[in-house]
Amino acid sequence: MQWGVYIHIPFCRQKCFYCDFPSYAGKEKLMEGYTEALCQQIEIQGLSFRQKWGKPATVYMGGGTPTALPPQYMEQVLQAVNDYIGQEIAEFTVECNPGTVDAAYLQLLCAGGVSRLSFGVQSFQDELLRRIGRIHSGAEAVQAVKTARQAGFSNISVDLMYGLPGQILADLQASVRQAEELAVEHISIYGLQVEDGTAFARMEEMGKLKLPTEEQAEAMYDYMTTALPELGYRRYEVSNFAKEGFESRHNRSYWHDVPYLGLGAAAHSYLEGKRYAATADIAEYIAGIKAGRDVSELEEEPTRAHAMEEFAFLALRTAEGLSRQAFADKFHVELDSVYGEVMAKLSGQGLLLVDKAGCRLSEQGFKYGNVAFAEFILD
Repeated sequence: MQWGVYIHIPFCRQKCFYCDFPSYAGKEKLMEGYTEALCQQIEIQGLSFRQKWGKPATVYMGGGTPTALPPQYMEQVLQAVNDYIGQEIAEFTVECNPGTVDAAYLQLLCAGGVSRLSFGVQSFQDELLRRIGRIHSGAEAVQAVKTARQAGFSNISVDLMYGLPGQILADLQASVRQAEELAVEHISIYGLQVEDGTAFARMEEMGKLKLPTEEQAEAMYDYMTTALPELGYRRYEVSNFAKEGFESRHNRSYWHDVPYLGLGAAAHSYLEGKRYAATADIAEYIAGIKAGRDVSELEEEPTRAHAMEEFAFLALRTAEGLSRQAFADKFHVELDSVYGEVMAKLSGQGLLLVDKAGCRLSEQGFKYGNVAFAEFILD
């Protein structure tokens, strides 16, 4: 059975100004206990699901900053994955901050079975990096990718962002050129969203956050959607572009209703049609695992309508779109009987392409995805 594993490392050297993920700086004293608890959870739950479903197709270690873990702790986690989840996982990704890795660390990851790296670069311009609270420089990001190649990695992704404070189109163009010169296999580009509870949200409330205009941000979006395919990076999801054959298998599984086991504080799981969320409190997580308690809670079970909405939303994020056959197999009802009018309306607006296989967002649909997604909400 196809399934995946997500491992959450909630530590960071410094909290980025835009980040609302469950991650924490200044918690180094908890790293040893967290590593022990995480390895214990991997042994118990990871092994249990492996025995039930076989070796997973993908493992993804995210955060936070996984590479904020000292090498001895990372080595313990990698060993636990190899011992209890499986060796030679088809795609084993680890997120990296360029300011937290060196040659020895990257060699450790490669020797531990990691096959794919995702570098949180965001920009190659030092001033922009400073404004968003990143701890690395542009030069460090370039060197990190080069060092990863030397360590043996042949599948590397970089994250970039647009709409950053003080950013202009030329900055994004320069970052894309740099990523292309590094010949990375995968590029994720995200537009900045000011989320509640972040440093940027507080700055915005005080009138101290100067962002590009809507027109400038739109020009950046238009540039990336045109330039990246021209450089050989096919858009396979709203924010993700890849060379042929280098699409993220793990992320694709999220959008195609594939189950996954979440391990670690704040990790989410999707198992047998139900979603679970682990406590985000690191100390509570450690204590719970050591005491043998369940650290995850079942989220509210979705209604049939909500399940249909979620299935549609996730599928429509991809270039392939929403399959008639997959929808019918999942819900035992024809797609047109539920969304026929919606598809006709959005097709008429130029936001959706409809054919015998199903429907998918057009280029305009990707650009105004929220408008399209809103139509798929069932009353």
